Amino acid sequence: MYEGPVQDLIDELGKLPGIGPKSAQRIAFHLLSVEPPEIDRLQAVLQKVRDGVQFCIVCGTVSEEEKCRICSDPRRDRTMVCVVEEPKDVQAIERTREFRGRYHVLGGALDPLSGIGPDQLRIRELLTRIGNQEDGVDVAEVIIATDPNTEGEATATYLVRMLRDFPGLTVSRLASGLPMGGDLEFADELTLGRALSGRRTL
Repeated sequence: MYEGPVQDLIDELGKLPGIGPKSAQRIAFHLLSVEPPEIDRLQAVLQKVRDGVQFCIVCGTVSEEEKCRICSDPRRDRTMVCVVEEPKDVQAIERTREFRGRYHVLGGALDPLSGIGPDQLRIRELLTRIGNQEDGVDVAEVIIATDPNTEGEATATYLVRMLRDFPGLTVSRLASGLPMGGDLEFADELTLGRALSGRRTL
């Protein structure tokens, strides 16, 4: 245990996701060794994040403006909506350059053990968005891109149940299976099973 502000800094850094006690201590002592202007820049950026970042009123991702750049882009396909758990997932899909539609960020996944139910996620906003035309355009397809884990699968199943009543709406799920460059012998049973059930005709 260190004295005063140093230990307070280590404790606060240790609360951040992915940072354990050793990493928190390393970061704290790094910050102690840098010049004051660097600390001032970090403090200014944190202040900007606290005061200037908001969530897009359409899709729910982080944005500087009321509407994010994707929702404001008239070239994006308004008939397709990709549903993701977190804003970081939007960036992951954007990096592929394969999707030209718009997004809807749920803000997490269903996890009853942690007290996260449908009311804690942006599911109601998704249903409202699909039920209402945007500039006279109907949503024709919803792509569910939740994580391939227990919570993500539960969320996907729930969304499929909610969305099946919309007439003419196609609901799809991201394919899952074997990674490129992987070997079959190293794939676990669940991944290999998904790859088999999701196989496509060539």
